Amino acid sequence: MTKNDPYEALRFREFNFFLLMRFALVFAWSMQFVIIEWEVYTMTKDPLSLGIIGLMEIIPAVSMALFAGHIVDQNEKKSLLVKCLIAFSLISLGLFALTLPAIKANFAAQNLLYAIYALVFCGGLVRAFITPSVFSLLGQLIPKKVYPNASTWSSSVWQIAAVTGPALSGIAIRYFGVHYSLCFVFGCTVLALLFLTPIEKKPILNTKIGEPMMQSLKEGVRFVFHNKTILNAITLDMIAVLFGGAIALLPVFAQDILKVGSEGFGILRAAPAVGSFLTMILAAYIPLNKNAGMKLLVAIFLFGVCMIVFGLSTYFWLSVAALFLSGVFDGVSVVIRQTILQLETPDHMRGRVASVNSIFVGSSNELGAFESGVTAKLMGTVTAVVFGGTMTLLTVTATGLLSPSFRKLDIHKKIEEL
Repeated sequence: MTKNDPYEALRFREFNFFLLMRFALVFAWSMQFVIIEWEVYTMTKDPLSLGIIGLMEIIPAVSMALFAGHIVDQNEKKSLLVKCLIAFSLISLGLFALTLPAIKANFAAQNLLYAIYALVFCGGLVRAFITPSVFSLLGQLIPKKVYPNASTWSSSVWQIAAVTGPALSGIAIRYFGVHYSLCFVFGCTVLALLFLTPIEKKPILNTKIGEPMMQSLKEGVRFVFHNKTILNAITLDMIAVLFGGAIALLPVFAQDILKVGSEGFGILRAAPAVGSFLTMILAAYIPLNKNAGMKLLVAIFLFGVCMIVFGLSTYFWLSVAALFLSGVFDGVSVVIRQTILQLETPDHMRGRVASVNSIFVGSSNELGAFESGVTAKLMGTVTAVVFGGTMTLLTVTATGLLSPSFRKLDIHKKIEEL
């Protein structure tokens, strides 16, 4: 293998099964979330209900994240991930059951809405464990020197799933309806379990098995807050996603502003993921490690600009283009951040660090959905999106001015030392 081999990580058999498992999981998760967004907004016609969906997932995801990281570091990763996937499949089955025609005909819409929220809440609990389990398992499938390439491919597969899941959800809703679309989601969760089977169980690298939970949690949080490289990267991305994301409001744009229906909704929902995926594929051939700090700042600034353009647009294809470019710049952010996390995190703390990251970044998607729903309710949909994009620009500018060391961040040298 050559030093700049773009397929280096793909030469490890278990890593390939890991990618297939992650694709099926993310595809199912993203498709399910979009379908539920559509169904809930169709039931309520209230943008705040879309924010509540995000809130129902973020409450358990955040409150359980640190505890989940401790559990992951104390247990074998594959077995724990199997249990998580089984739980997720049961949630998908429950959502499928709630959309049965007989159920919808015999239960009040408000009761069905509460039941959907309850299952989304359970999904947040499961996600709290899935995120650190996946991150930790990845670190045990390939040598450390392959981490940057593996992170790029892993993120790329995540984006492929994020492209096809939302895109097919719009088409599936149009031609098969919500009910049978959720049945397909359930099938994908079972497929993810099958792809996980060939991966062997891995040793537990944590030497402090049985360590008191509070002590373990404090150690994980302390590590993240003392490592300025990790802290700056995840904080910047969290704030950008929190204020700059308009994804939760796409049903409103599709139905009431752009008036493009479910198929247009699917295209809008997939556009940023397409852009992000293309960026990640290019990153396998053109690494982003040199001047990573400045690249991250510029990418998130341009992401905010795209959100403002999208919020002001009344033309469908201009909206699609703005979302596509936002995905391009977000892809740069994801690749750089994931490389930093894999390189800077010790093996025995991967679960806890991934959990802290999920609080900062992963859960900010749902918190951002709630923020978007609330601001749309108070300000109006367009104003809310423009406000969020503006806050992103101000945050990036402040970070760049106040953190000169982060502007000069270059992770290329660290990779050369491995």
